[in-house]
Amino acid sequence: MMIKHLLLTDDNANIRRLVRYAMTKEGYQVHEAQDGIDAVKLLEQAPIDLAIIDIMMPGLDGFDLCDYIRTNYDIPIIMLTALDQLSDKKQGYLRGTDDYVTKPFDSEELVFRVKALFRRYHRTFGDIIRMNRIVIDRKNVEVSDGQTVFIMPMKEFELLSQLAQYPGRLFSRDELIRLVWGADYEGDDNTVSVHIKRLRQRFADYTEDFTIQTVRGIGYKIEVKAR
Repeated sequence: MMIKHLLLTDDNANIRRLVRYAMTKEGYQVHEAQDGIDAVKLLEQAPIDLAIIDIMMPGLDGFDLCDYIRTNYDIPIIMLTALDQLSDKKQGYLRGTDDYVTKPFDSEELVFRVKALFRRYHRTFGDIIRMNRIVIDRKNVEVSDGQTVFIMPMKEFELLSQLAQYPGRLFSRDELIRLVWGADYEGDDNTVSVHIKRLRQRFADYTEDFTIQTVRGIGYKIEVKAR
């Protein structure tokens, strides 16, 4: 089994020591950064698989670091912070974090969350994505249930594929606009809502296989039902 590499960014050495101990016990390789600027350098040097980042840091704070990672890397992110207000959590998810853990925290719970993210945030191997009966073939641009092939517009296909690649991961509307329609798209984020509604209608008979969930004020995620 390949060793997973974690990026741990926090200006508190005691926090880094606690998290490093818990993660290395589980077999993870931990790369430590004391601020966002150091983290950017480590991302360029090491094969990072997941990032755990504080928010309140000098130089480049956690929100901006989250933006940087989302723009340049395709890895899961956990924000580990003392900021516990709902507005802070909303900002974290809007900036692209996958999970939000507040201090003080239980190191064992943090390990569970890391493991859960790795399960959810699997990289899709090849061009086939399976959500129980529903199979997405990205190479041939097809979606089927094994018997019927769904005829759908390209943007609906791309949106479904983007969400399905990372079941359980929350995508903001702005992020989906950038990933599916492109950074130069000049419309508004209502476009995403319209396409999500169409996808839900199209797959209304397959809610036992997967659902597209709305997180109010932030965005959408796909949940694949366990079988």
